[in-house]
Amino acid sequence: MESKIEIGITLDTDKIPSAMRWKADGAPAKGWKDARGMILSLWDSEEQNAYRIDIWTKDMRVDEMNFFIFQTLNTLAETFESATGNEEVATRMRGFTEYFAEKTKIFDKPNS
Repeated sequence: MESKIEIGITLDTDKIPSAMRWKADGAPAKGWKDARGMILSLWDSEEQNAYRIDIWTKDMRVDEMNFFIFQTLNTLAETFESATGNEEVATRMRGFTEYFAEKTKIFDKPNS
């Protein structure tokens, strides 16, 4: 069985991402969904290297980016703990996430 993830990026005349959308087989939302940012990381075990694609649209606000990174850091801590069982390091990662939230003041905003 194979599952497919599709990502569409629209570029403006300066080749800056102006719109982004995605869809995936088996995703809770059917059809295309809009997005303003994406972080894709793939591990190549043969080369022992992580390949990354980070894209955000020109309309993504700084407060959105701050919250996006905050959620991504929390997810990385959860993924790390689930994959390795290393609760101590995952807890320290979550500590940094709390520091990040404090420094970016993401919970001081009215919509948080």
